[in-house]
Amino acid sequence: MQRKAYVPGVVALLAALLAGCTGSSEEGGSTDNSNPGEAGTAASAAQPGKYATLPEACGVVSRSTLDSLLPGIKQLADQTQRETAYAGEATLTYDTDRKVGCRWKVESTDATDHLFVDFERVVSYDNAVSDDTQAETLFAAEVTAADLPAPVASATLTTGQTTPTTGSPSPSPAATLSPPASASAASGSPSASASASPSPSSTAEIQPRLLDDLGDEAFVDDALDSSGSTAKQRTVTVAFRTSNVIVTIEYEEQPTTVGVVPDSEEMQDKARKLAAQLAESLAG
Repeated sequence: MQRKAYVPGVVALLAALLAGCTGSSEEGGSTDNSNPGEAGTAASAAQPGKYATLPEACGVVSRSTLDSLLPGIKQLADQTQRETAYAGEATLTYDTDRKVGCRWKVESTDATDHLFVDFERVVSYDNAVSDDTQAETLFAAEVTAADLPAPVASATLTTGQTTPTTGSPSPSPAATLSPPASASAASGSPSASASASPSPSSTAEIQPRLLDDLGDEAFVDDALDSSGSTAKQRTVTVAFRTSNVIVTIEYEEQPTTVGVVPDSEEMQDKARKLAAQLAESLAG
């Protein structure tokens, strides 16, 4: 039996009927194939971070800065060794758009100095979480891991001062750090200014702490390795976040002479100056 062919007029009629079924019943209405949630989802998607690439870690630190942090470089007589020291050694990485770093190590007659600089670009794979928010979460974890001490009061209390919380006399923190000047003079011991430990105000300035003048958020950590009978090694860490990039600086110094302790304030000052330079280079 021969199949009947569709009549062109019937086809046109069917097409018109189908169009009417799938169209809106009112002008400006949505069609059955549209998804009302798509526009809202696109609008609520988290924004990407400010940075899509990272700098070349071994080239971002200037030679003058390396001269300051690694004084042994200028003591190297051999030009080739000096150039190698300035170049540093790049850390192993499999994605230079996500993580880069560089290490320097220089020995001098007074000490051995190490410098490590690390850049990490944070990327969120959750459409509901921005890169900046993800970086903020990771940085908060670093602050927690650093276990920073409670802030030390910068004001020096006097002996017998009444505290506002308890109303009871409170001994002076300075008195617990060194004997009174009169006692020192009577005993013939060195003056208080020469023998006293750092005052509360200076302690507050050099203790591990959060920083409010670097990037979006930052902190400085300071640790002295006092184990064993060898020379003491101090490690100062400065870390900061700017948008979706986290920068970490580790600056270590170990004197060649036993009993010599690296100066905390000086090392922190050098590390913070480098951090400020790196933050400025990222901003530019």
